[in-house]
Amino acid sequence: MSTRGGAAGPVRDPGLQPERTRLAWRRTTLSSTVAAVLAAKTALHGGASPVGVLVCALCCLLWLAFLLLAQFRIRGLARTAAPPALPARLATTAVLCTVALALCAAVLVF
Repeated sequence: MSTRGGAAGPVRDPGLQPERTRLAWRRTTLSSTVAAVLAAKTALHGGASPVGVLVCALCCLLWLAFLLLAQFRIRGLARTAAPPALPARLATTAVLCTVALALCAAVLVF
């Protein structure tokens, strides 16, 4: 076990963890993009109804919010070797955007 500058305690080696986290954010963003595109296709297929257009717009807004949040986190991961933990408020926002997007897409399908 190595120590930093003679201090007692191990040196943190993040290894590939920041890279795996960055890739997970990218995959989730890609999944959200597919859900938003399919929601828009479903809403506009066979004529656009006011409810369909409203839910489609909501899906697009949720997707955009998640995209901005993911980009913020990905940049934060790239800045330092040991990125700070994701604040609870941002994690909750990401979860809510993901769940709401899935629900909106499900409403459009059924």
